[in-house]
Amino acid sequence: MFEIQPMDPERYREQTRRSTLIIVAILALSCIILASISIALFGTPEGNNFRWNLGGVLAGLLLTIAIVRGYCWQQPWMAPAIYGFRLKRNLMKVTNIMHQVEAGVAADDPTAMRVLRFYHLGVTQMYRLDGNSSALSDMVRQIDEHRERMLAQGLSPEQQALDPAWLSIVSERWGSAKK
Repeated sequence: MFEIQPMDPERYREQTRRSTLIIVAILALSCIILASISIALFGTPEGNNFRWNLGGVLAGLLLTIAIVRGYCWQQPWMAPAIYGFRLKRNLMKVTNIMHQVEAGVAADDPTAMRVLRFYHLGVTQMYRLDGNSSALSDMVRQIDEHRERMLAQGLSPEQQALDPAWLSIVSERWGSAKK
């Protein structure tokens, strides 16, 4: 289950910039070092060493992926970037079945209404974290209308968590909804 966590947008952007720079530095160093080693071991002084250079760069990319997933992923300085990644991934899961969610909301399905409310809260946070206030202002009316509709049905508008089972339920109930 994914839960929306309170986060300061300025601090989030600062920390994600820092983690991005660290990963870019790891990528650059590993690509340069492995390309140089590859050329030194297998290249020729007069020949075309493009394939050895490319092979070293690709090996550097794979090494960077392994370092990020194996070591960096558990570091505290990566937590905001990982949270942002997970938030966007869960929002994409909802987006992928949005036509079914909307069909369920139109029929006053409580599960679909909870999913849409989570989506609205998640998108609101994502836009704030990314500093995209113009896109958020375009959705305010829709978000407020859905919140009022939930309140009128006695549903809590505090949907800070997304239960993956809700997505399955909505897909099953409203799977025949047209896009």
